[in-house]
Amino acid sequence: MIMINSELVMVVLLLAVLSLCKINSLACNEREKHALLRFKQYLTDPTNRLSSWSLTEGCCGWAGVRCDNVSGRVFELHLGNPEDSGTSTLVGKLSPALLELEHLKFLNFSLNDFRGTPIPSFLGSMSSLTYLNLWGASFGGLVPHQLGNLSSLRQLYLGGNSGLYVDNFSWISLLSSLESLDLGWIDLHRDIHWLDYASLLSSLSELYLPHCELNNMISSQGYVNFTHSLTVLSLPSNNFSHNMPNWLFNLSSLLVLDPSDNSLLGQIPSTISNLHNLNYLNLSVNMLIGRIPESLGQLKHLEILSIFSNFLCGPIIAYQLKNLSFLSYLDLHRNKLNGPIPSQLGNLSSLSYLYLHSNELNGTLPRNLGLLSNLVALRTGNNSIEGTISEVNFAKLSKLKYLDMHLTSVVFNVSHKWIPPFQLQHILLSGCKLGPKFPAWLQTQRFLQTLTLHNVGIVGTVPKWFWMWASNIQTIYLGYNQISGNLSQVLINSTNFDADSNRFVGQLPHLSPNVVLLSIANNSLSGQISSFLCQKMNERSKLRILDLSNNALSGELGHCLMRWQSLTHLNLGSNNLSDFAENKLTGNIPSWIGERTHLMVIRLRSNEFFGDIPQQICRLSSLIILDLANNRLSGSIPRCLNNVSTMATIPRAIDDKFSTFKFSIYLGYQGYYLGYREDLILVIKGRKSTYNNILPLVRIVDLSCNNLSGGIPIEILSLFGLQSLNLSRNHLMGRIPEKIGGMKYLESLDLSNNHLSGEIPQSITNLTFLSYLDLSYNNLSGRIPSSTQLQSFNALEFTGNPELCGAPLLKNCTENEGPQGDENVEGSERSWFYIGAATGFIVGFWGVSGTLLCKRAWRHAYFKFLNNINDRVYVVTALKWSWVCYHFRRYHMISLGCLRGCNQEGREKEVVANLKKNMSRYLSSTYGKGYIAYIDESG
Repeated sequence: MIMINSELVMVVLLLAVLSLCKINSLACNEREKHALLRFKQYLTDPTNRLSSWSLTEGCCGWAGVRCDNVSGRVFELHLGNPEDSGTSTLVGKLSPALLELEHLKFLNFSLNDFRGTPIPSFLGSMSSLTYLNLWGASFGGLVPHQLGNLSSLRQLYLGGNSGLYVDNFSWISLLSSLESLDLGWIDLHRDIHWLDYASLLSSLSELYLPHCELNNMISSQGYVNFTHSLTVLSLPSNNFSHNMPNWLFNLSSLLVLDPSDNSLLGQIPSTISNLHNLNYLNLSVNMLIGRIPESLGQLKHLEILSIFSNFLCGPIIAYQLKNLSFLSYLDLHRNKLNGPIPSQLGNLSSLSYLYLHSNELNGTLPRNLGLLSNLVALRTGNNSIEGTISEVNFAKLSKLKYLDMHLTSVVFNVSHKWIPPFQLQHILLSGCKLGPKFPAWLQTQRFLQTLTLHNVGIVGTVPKWFWMWASNIQTIYLGYNQISGNLSQVLINSTNFDADSNRFVGQLPHLSPNVVLLSIANNSLSGQISSFLCQKMNERSKLRILDLSNNALSGELGHCLMRWQSLTHLNLGSNNLSDFAENKLTGNIPSWIGERTHLMVIRLRSNEFFGDIPQQICRLSSLIILDLANNRLSGSIPRCLNNVSTMATIPRAIDDKFSTFKFSIYLGYQGYYLGYREDLILVIKGRKSTYNNILPLVRIVDLSCNNLSGGIPIEILSLFGLQSLNLSRNHLMGRIPEKIGGMKYLESLDLSNNHLSGEIPQSITNLTFLSYLDLSYNNLSGRIPSSTQLQSFNALEFTGNPELCGAPLLKNCTENEGPQGDENVEGSERSWFYIGAATGFIVGFWGVSGTLLCKRAWRHAYFKFLNNINDRVYVVTALKWSWVCYHFRRYHMISLGCLRGCNQEGREKEVVANLKKNMSRYLSSTYGKGYIAYIDESG
């Protein structure tokens, strides 16, 4: 028997060797061999995947090359990247040498890097191709229409190339043999008839079009001609914003339907039951309304059902789901579903993932959910579920890995000696009632990665076993309980550790370099902060978030803070420290603060700093909050503040990591976000307020209550994104900068209690967002600029300036003080008068002159008219002059007694009458009779 087995093994080995010899002995076509070598020259191969491609070996034995067993001709090229990591990526472009592979049927270049080059049109000439895979190969540009010539093609995968686009989809209808098509991430929106062309593919079985910028699923012909061969229709993440079309529910052969992450409207139609072969249905992240249709329960082959993030309402009715015996994944979270969780869900024996969180469900958790022996993830958190949970609820959940009941009113009532049947990886029970004793069953969980027990009512000392057990848990949240214990000898190894608002005492714990977030605020910790900051570590710390506020810590920071290079958020407020806000810090602000260029907030108010504001602070280009108020700082305001570029731009939300440090954990197929939210108390508009969610939008500079001197630097006006500027209670002198109106986003401006002089700039009326202004107790003078906004402020905000006048002050301005606003208005009106007069003169002058230059007849008539006027003026002048001379002589003779009686006077009248008569006759013969009346009237 042993001998027979040995002979059999030898035969098998011999056959294997012979088969290898046969493969390697295939006669490689020399023409195709040289074509492949030329093709290789266009590629960069960093990991030598193509090292076997050489002249010394036959091409049929090369990596990725397959030859026909009979003819030896190359018919397959498997050059797709075997690793998605990119380490084996081929880089370059496709060479036309491939055209010499006349028998090539299979071509795979997926997941390589062709650097955005277009898909070569010559691929459309490779008529033997039945399989073409260029998925995720970094191609760009227009998808060539020539691909429509590949009439034998059965599988075409061009997806994953986000730089590609299609201008005309008609060529796709020419691929009569096509069975599977993937164009994901290719821009298809240019052709609104995409659906009509795709439906002409009679052999099409699978259609993948995710992220294609498609705008509608409505056929321009009124109907869709998809055959019964279509089994997969995947259309997620497009721009559909209409009701689901009727044709969709006529595809009775569909196995997979996914139009998720669109904006589909309306209700889920009852005709969905027509898709009786469906085993995957994803309608998530749309705008669907109404109830879950009863007909959904007729999809008896359904395995995965996901309708999360919609606006579905009403209860989860048992008979909608009771027939879905194959259902393994049910996700209805983030809707508006109400009513109790149906107990019939416990009959779905195949169910592995149940996501019902973030709805409006109420009642108690059904006990028979504990019978789901295949259940891996149970998420019912953020609902109005209440009642008591005992061991019965988890009786058969041996496969459970993810338990989420956070933000419910569930009370855990399990034995102190209970040993659960499961080994959890993630526990999210914040808000539930687990106390008052620390839950002992936790120590049985050996593979835990996440533990969130915020506000669960635990009271008392943390058990001895906890710290050693917790050292391998990545994320621990214990905040808002009444847990006590001494942390002096504790080593924190968790990546994220939050124990805010408890009763921990002792010195600060020791940290491992792995810790990223440490928040132990609102406890009773004491001791020197320096011993914590100066602790030695074997490697560089990853700590980013450190919140030790509201404890009883003391001491100075020293230079050890510089060791924590990854630190971005530091809150040590309300301790007995000699640093940070509302402590008793003394000395100069350290110049090394400018080396922390990632800093976005500096809040050192209410300390005892003195000396100058360091110029290095201007290096902090990401700074959005600078609060140095209520110290003893002196010197001038740095002129380099214009280098703080974030304040010099339009206020917008910056990196989300600023206000909320977020990280995700995966509960089955879903992510769940935890984090640390930054809360800051800021003084804006004269009052203290707590800022958290909108903190990324805040831009303030507060240097108030110091001993600063000099003027307000004009460079500060470059910070036009600033929303609050407070320089009050200093010794600033000079004028308010004229262009302060350019800080158009300013909402709060406080320059009170300084020695500022001169007039209030007129441009201040441009601050349309200004809702808080205080210029009191300076040496300002002149009229307060006129604007509805400024006059709406209280007079107290301008008081203490004896030379200031105008509303809202009761002091009226005298005439010589001249209202600034009126002067500017008059000056503006005068300017417009001159502009109008000059424009009128130019238009009038050239309107007349231009006409005379262009029209000869008009020009002659015009000058003839002028000559007539000239003659008239001459005649009238001559007559008047004669009349004046005559009377002058007459009165002169009377005064000399030279007149000899009435005869002489009559004689003179006769002479004048004759003169008029002769002149009239002359003028009438020369110019017409009209002049006679004129002369008679002239007298």
